[in-house]
Amino acid sequence: MNKTYKAHLALIAITLIFGFHYTIAKSLMPDYLHPMQLLFIRVLGGLILFFVYHKLFVREKVEKKDMLLLALCGLTGFALNQAFFYKGLDLTTPVDASLIHVMNPIFVMVFASLIIREKITWVKIAGIIIGGCGAVVLILYGKVVNMSTNSFAGNLYVFLNMVFYAVYLVLVKPLAVKYHPITILMWISIFGFMFILPFSVWTLPAIQFQQITITAWLSIAYIIFFNTFLAYILINLAMKVVNASAVSYYSYLQPLIASVASVSVGNEVITLPKILAALLIFAGVFLVSRKKYA
Repeated sequence: MNKTYKAHLALIAITLIFGFHYTIAKSLMPDYLHPMQLLFIRVLGGLILFFVYHKLFVREKVEKKDMLLLALCGLTGFALNQAFFYKGLDLTTPVDASLIHVMNPIFVMVFASLIIREKITWVKIAGIIIGGCGAVVLILYGKVVNMSTNSFAGNLYVFLNMVFYAVYLVLVKPLAVKYHPITILMWISIFGFMFILPFSVWTLPAIQFQQITITAWLSIAYIIFFNTFLAYILINLAMKVVNASAVSYYSYLQPLIASVASVSVGNEVITLPKILAALLIFAGVFLVSRKKYA
């Protein structure tokens, strides 16, 4: 199996992890954890895993000239991205958040063109339009997007989360080619933790640990290990082979995963519009991820 196929398998795994994350994170807030409490636990947990793994198996050093870029990645990819996501998800719904994330590949293409001069082709544009149509059909079919005051604020936070994640994908690309994924993620998580610490540490005394159930602890473990440690490693591995636009494009598959999860628990049924939406999404992924264009 060549590197390109491995990269796209990694992106599919990331999509599965992120797709379930919406529902899992939403189940924790606000009953068990405040958004900033969950952010602190997630970033600290990820930092410990990255640090231990790096010291045991990698031990790679980075050049001083790359520290500023690593700090910017920590700010955009860990601190601002995740803070706005949890704050937004606490106020809005997974459906609204998924709809907003559909725009992520558009912003990645724009930032990639401006920052690293990544070429935008008509095939990529066509793939994004086709996949975007499928994602919108899937999300909006039989749904009503709530735009009340709280939901509007939540949607705005999720929009900012999506923008900063797009910037992160572009900024981390040159680092992903140069360093081991664990080296990058250890430093990014260190900087990210430093950035979020002043805004989250004051919320920790209010955590009611005795009220957190086993299921909630398992959800927290999922977010730390799968959604932070494993997913970010896979992102960096994929970025060694494919460009930022192709990585971001897989966000179109997240609504599909969310729908499958809903069907599995009896909240949704498979319908013709959903099948059509899935076909459009996969057609778009095929166009954007073709080796000639990715």
